[in-house]
Amino acid sequence: MLIREAAFSDAETIRDLMHGAFSVYNNEFPPSGAVKETTDSILEGMKNGEEALIAIEDKKPVAVVRFTKRDHGWYFFRLAVHPEKQGEGIAKSLVKALEDHFLTLGIDYLYCKVRKSTPENITKYETWGYRVFEEETIHKPGGVEIDVVSMEKRLDKSTVQRGTGSSY
Repeated sequence: MLIREAAFSDAETIRDLMHGAFSVYNNEFPPSGAVKETTDSILEGMKNGEEALIAIEDKKPVAVVRFTKRDHGWYFFRLAVHPEKQGEGIAKSLVKALEDHFLTLGIDYLYCKVRKSTPENITKYETWGYRVFEEETIHKPGGVEIDVVSMEKRLDKSTVQRGTGSSY
């Protein structure tokens, strides 16, 4: 598997991967905002400093993770794996590549937000070394509220993987 930095020209691919992966949450209330994002909104985010890593397998994009600088530090979001490739460890490999990238830049802290309604995702991040540091309710337009946890990880330089096939 190759992991590379996304370019502006990848905005449609990012959208397609997110829509496919997050479609399982369409029946939740509210549905994930990921399925409402457009190529243009993703491109606009990238123009405003958002970045992404894309995992490529057999010359096909299979996963993406987006990230940006926020108040608490570097934040990653919209981790999405193509539905046919879920359960193969791709998400873990992609997050590990992101962690390794930040460590090479001297950054030793990452965080993300996870809906409380997806305890399986919270557990997954905990097995990857993330811990809950905050719980909050996000207020969306129309009186919609989403309970989330913020999860963080202090990165350890001794775990940086070398030669993983990543071009990042």
